[in-house]
Amino acid sequence: MIKKLLAVLVLLAGFTLLAHSQNTTDEQLAAQYFQNGEFEKAADLYEQLYDKSANAFYYNSLLQSLIKAKDFKKSEKVVRKRIKQNQNDLRLAVDLGYVYSASGDEKKAEKQYLDAIESLTANNQQIYDLANAFLVRMQYDNAAAAYLKGRKLMNNTTSFSAELSMIYESRGRYTDMMDEYFNLLNADPNYLSFVETRLQVVLLSDVDNKKSDIIKTSMLKRAQKNPENGLYATLIMWFSIQQKDFELAFNQAKSIDKRFKDNGAKVFELADLCVSNRAYEIAIEAYQYHINKGELSTYYLNSRIGLLNAKYLKTTSSIVVNKKELNELEKEYNTCITELGKSASTILLLKNLAHIYAFYSLKTNEAIDILNEAIALPNADKNIVANCKLELADIQLFGGDVWEATLLYSQVEKAFKNDPIGFEAKFRNAKLSFYIGEFNWAKAQLDVLKAATSKMIANDAMELSLLISDNMEEDSSTVGLSYYAKADLLAYRNQYDLALETLDSTRLLGLSHPIFDDVMYKKAEIKIKQGLYNEADSLLQKLVDFYPDGLLADDALYLEALLNQNQLNNKVKAMICFEKLIFKYPSSLYTVEARKQFRKLRGDQLN
Repeated sequence: MIKKLLAVLVLLAGFTLLAHSQNTTDEQLAAQYFQNGEFEKAADLYEQLYDKSANAFYYNSLLQSLIKAKDFKKSEKVVRKRIKQNQNDLRLAVDLGYVYSASGDEKKAEKQYLDAIESLTANNQQIYDLANAFLVRMQYDNAAAAYLKGRKLMNNTTSFSAELSMIYESRGRYTDMMDEYFNLLNADPNYLSFVETRLQVVLLSDVDNKKSDIIKTSMLKRAQKNPENGLYATLIMWFSIQQKDFELAFNQAKSIDKRFKDNGAKVFELADLCVSNRAYEIAIEAYQYHINKGELSTYYLNSRIGLLNAKYLKTTSSIVVNKKELNELEKEYNTCITELGKSASTILLLKNLAHIYAFYSLKTNEAIDILNEAIALPNADKNIVANCKLELADIQLFGGDVWEATLLYSQVEKAFKNDPIGFEAKFRNAKLSFYIGEFNWAKAQLDVLKAATSKMIANDAMELSLLISDNMEEDSSTVGLSYYAKADLLAYRNQYDLALETLDSTRLLGLSHPIFDDVMYKKAEIKIKQGLYNEADSLLQKLVDFYPDGLLADDALYLEALLNQNQLNNKVKAMICFEKLIFKYPSSLYTVEARKQFRKLRGDQLN
């Protein structure tokens, strides 16, 4: 008896395996027919499979095959039969509407969709299922309508905000998207990072700033209506920083401090961020904000140091150094150092004052003394001490002591081998090698630096490496490059007339030499430092005209735009240069700032 029973079980198992194997074969064959566009054959096989097992996969595959085969009557019949078997599944109503739509009867399809939405009940899962069914069929507006209907049924104004925001984003309805984000934040402030992440995605594809304008307007309106909600001010500040609109960010930081008493923390953080982004004017205002609070302010000391550093960077990084500003700055540094003393906390002041002394006031010995004193200060930040060493090396190079300079650069490079400051030291040492004509060695070091973690150092290294490789001739001649490197060092030492004479020597090489665009750009830079702005403008314009596809074309356009905007007071020409840069060189590092400056000159309302 037991043996007979075992035999039966084995036989049944065999039939089951055989049936499963057959189903698998038919399923694979049906999928192959569908892939090959033989939809009728695919439908026949899927129908057989569906008759054996009415699961969702076979149903969807059958329906898709029938619709592709344009057998809409049978498609409708399949859906209606499944509806009878699953009367509470509203997703099937969407399938029926999809069949009508595929057959060309949009009116009937839309009625089916609306009926499905109206049939919703206060069931969270049912609402999600229907909305997702619409999304699968790319019926985004109906999916949104389903969520909105569900929100009413659930009697909760913040229900489904995350889902709705994603739908509105995909439809380009950014005002509605923002409303849903605000709903999310009101319901749970922990959604802030989610909102910021989604907005970053939107802004990545915002070529013409239309999206950002809508988003900013929505934020400002909501913040004005709800001034006591600090979350809105925080979001606006974050958004402004993403857009590099530091003026608006500063206004929000002040608002947060005044309304919500954060002790000015966000203002100080923003000041430091502005310095790193070269927004020195706003940084100066932000540091001054803390200084105005008085000596008892938590950030008073750091703000005084930060203020002078921002002023120093603003003045020394300008394409034209204002001597009057520089003299005033030198006095401010001396006053501040006298008041605060020489210590680890004021070492940055000493470094910057030394730079002013050496490169602008021609007090080289005093500069060296200050730096040696700074380097010897106890408990000083090791990175700032290293920067002092780099500054000292720069001054030695400026004064003509090449070997002392390279020794100091090498010390910092060795001590900070895998740190940004170590990469900076390596770059300056490579540039020194370039100055003295050791081009192969310089290029080898620069090629290593092209992989540096600091984007700025990597870009600088790449530019100088390309300059060397583009001008190393096939016969290893470096005559043109040698002229240029010598002139570059003379310009670094403020010996501008000698630098220009040396650059003029490249004329002997012939008009086809690849060094000429670099020569023109360097001459323009020197002319600007000499205050010969019209001559510089002419050189930059010729460079763009003669070498429109060269590596320096976008650099020249940007510099020409700034020159006309700030020194020549030719706003129209500045706008033309910015606009040309935006459209002709969209991948340029200057494009974002060019767009901002163009809009500013055009008179757009940026805040």
